[in-house]
Amino acid sequence: MRTVLTAQDIEKMLRNNEAVPADAILTPGARDALRGRASLLSNRPASVASSAKKSAEPIVPDYEFKWMPGKDPKTPAEIAAFFSSPEIQVLKERMCDIGRRMWSKDYTDGNGGNLTIRVGDNLVLCTPTLISKGFMTPDDIALIDLDGKQLAGSRKRTSEAMTHIGIMKRQPMCKACCHAHPPHATAFAVAKVQPPTCLIPEADIFLGKIAIAPYQTPGSQENADTVGEVGKDNQCVLMANHGVITWGKDIEDAYWKMENADAYCKTIWVASQLGQDLGEGVGGAKAKEFVRIRKLLGMPDNRDGLKECELCDNSDFRPGVACAAPKPADDSGPAADPQVEALVATLTEQILKQLKV
Repeated sequence: MRTVLTAQDIEKMLRNNEAVPADAILTPGARDALRGRASLLSNRPASVASSAKKSAEPIVPDYEFKWMPGKDPKTPAEIAAFFSSPEIQVLKERMCDIGRRMWSKDYTDGNGGNLTIRVGDNLVLCTPTLISKGFMTPDDIALIDLDGKQLAGSRKRTSEAMTHIGIMKRQPMCKACCHAHPPHATAFAVAKVQPPTCLIPEADIFLGKIAIAPYQTPGSQENADTVGEVGKDNQCVLMANHGVITWGKDIEDAYWKMENADAYCKTIWVASQLGQDLGEGVGGAKAKEFVRIRKLLGMPDNRDGLKECELCDNSDFRPGVACAAPKPADDSGPAADPQVEALVATLTEQILKQLKV
């Protein structure tokens, strides 16, 4: 099997002044680390070495896995070859790397959290059950279909993969999911408090509106259906009394959104303790820019078309902006009741008589 080199491997080679093997598979991070390092490419094909010497145009790395529709492997031999292919090996490595990042950020404890990447019309890579996400190896990753049936891998798949699949089936743009229990965002999920919008540009642009899905038993079909319905229109979902699930075009994107969500919830929690009304934040006009930027970045946003005041209505979190125009003050009071008026007149007359005595 051809060697797969990561960014960490390249950094080690840089320190040791080693050349990259000609037949090695380079992860996207490794290719980034190699830019401008033509000396390391002495054993690579001439076309690769010469391209490194040229001044390349700046790029934005794209980690999305693209498969050929209708070409999923079918037979056991085809599935085994696909599962052990260099391209899939790169994704397994990346899942393990992100698992370590989740664990080091205290987003998972024990065997909590899970990751998935869609790699075909009916194929999904997923983390196994009962494993610490901080200590996974590529050999731990499983391959399943969209019904949850395990097709490859020596360790049993996580039951919560069905929740990820619930979103993937409903939203074709969902190519990867990250589920974790980051403390601050999970606190909002436990309290069933929807984080407000229009307060920090990065949160609005990269997360959109954070939604809350009602509680269902983790790993159940009810949870998959409930979160799937909410998740199809929202890239970050707080699962009530459970945790957080985020999705994106690749697993790096999905994980970044998990970091964004917890950092945002932490900031909002601190800001709410400062005694100031968070109100409408930056305002609806600016919020329209957030939606426009999200669309330019290729991310869906179900807030498109809302009124400006609807974009920043945080009344569920704190009294915010109401879209309905305030009702004019009515100084006329309620209509007079003749019987009440007569009774009041009689009582007044009696009181006055008593005061004269």
